[in-house]
Amino acid sequence: MTLTTPAVPARPGAVLPPLRIGPLTIDTPVVLAPMAGVTNAAFRRLCRESGAGLYVAEMVTSRALVERGEESMRIISHEPDERPRSVQVYGVDPATVGAAVRLIASEDRADHVDLNFGCPVPKVTRRGGGAVLPWKRDLFRAIITAAVDAAKPYGVPVTVKMRKGIDDDHLTYLEAGLVAQEVGVAAVALHARTAADYYSGTADWEAIALLKQTVTDIPVLGNGDIWSAEDALEMVAQTGCDGVVVGRGCQGRPWLFADLAAAFAGSDERIRPGLGYVATIVRRHAELMVEHFGDEGKALREMRKHMAWYFKGYIVGGETRAALGLVSTMAELDERLARLDLDQGYPGAGAEGQRGRAGSPKRPLLPYGWLDSRELSEEFAKALHEAELSVSGG
Repeated sequence: MTLTTPAVPARPGAVLPPLRIGPLTIDTPVVLAPMAGVTNAAFRRLCRESGAGLYVAEMVTSRALVERGEESMRIISHEPDERPRSVQVYGVDPATVGAAVRLIASEDRADHVDLNFGCPVPKVTRRGGGAVLPWKRDLFRAIITAAVDAAKPYGVPVTVKMRKGIDDDHLTYLEAGLVAQEVGVAAVALHARTAADYYSGTADWEAIALLKQTVTDIPVLGNGDIWSAEDALEMVAQTGCDGVVVGRGCQGRPWLFADLAAAFAGSDERIRPGLGYVATIVRRHAELMVEHFGDEGKALREMRKHMAWYFKGYIVGGETRAALGLVSTMAELDERLARLDLDQGYPGAGAEGQRGRAGSPKRPLLPYGWLDSRELSEEFAKALHEAELSVSGG
């Protein structure tokens, strides 16, 4: 039986009440989605400085955590003032996932653990993981049960992030949501696409609404195509979801969290940054990256991917844009930022909308015979355990 946590009343003028995830209260019901190579401690701090919400670290594999891989331990590290601390774990073996969650909870390394059942990338799905795993319903139940049982003695809530299913003919999200609720998961988030959709097309917000109608005892969060605060408000209005998860929409726009905080508080105040403001944020991001990595060269190499996102829509010039994408030191960054027209105002629609590459629908790579049965055979169980070993490394 699932015990429903009493809701926190909404503040006057607020669109939604604070989000309750187990013992945690998130005043602004917004979650930063974990993104590999993006949501490290530096970017999370930048987002926290802009607004409010729950900020999830990059996904880490359960096997790498159990083995205490150096990179994995770095990924789940948090700054002293980061609260609540949130990590996402990926795994395909119940025992290993349980051991990883126990390590996190027993050593007080996080206040919240999210389980990844949403990743559509081939290197994950071909091993039966991520968005295709809930198809094996017994395995899905076993993994989330192991995680909840491992975290429960320490008061750490476990949540699930998932997709609609493998493709339109193999949907799993409603059943998975009910199972998650039954075994004690504190909230479920739905990226309203299938694994086959990848990031293409338009997110199916109707699926979020249906999940909300089906899973009634725990919060349901919506994810997909939130590029602005107005998109978040519209998702809530259309679906009745209890909060939103934002991924690609904040790439190069950490100030989106300020807009979201204002929107959910009932304010129409929004940040419309000119190029000078953007340059200041880029400089701050780079400083935080250097602090995080302790290596200026590595930090600036990691910054390169962010440049196109930050300067989307602004008149920068091809040569300067290319130079920013090759920056390798703070001195170079300062020199290249100084070339910009820092008095340039906000470009409007050109800076808004989709970030990154959406790609196109693609047939998911699956283990041989994966779709033949909803149950997990002993042979598949053994293969998944071996896959867990091969995907480890943090």
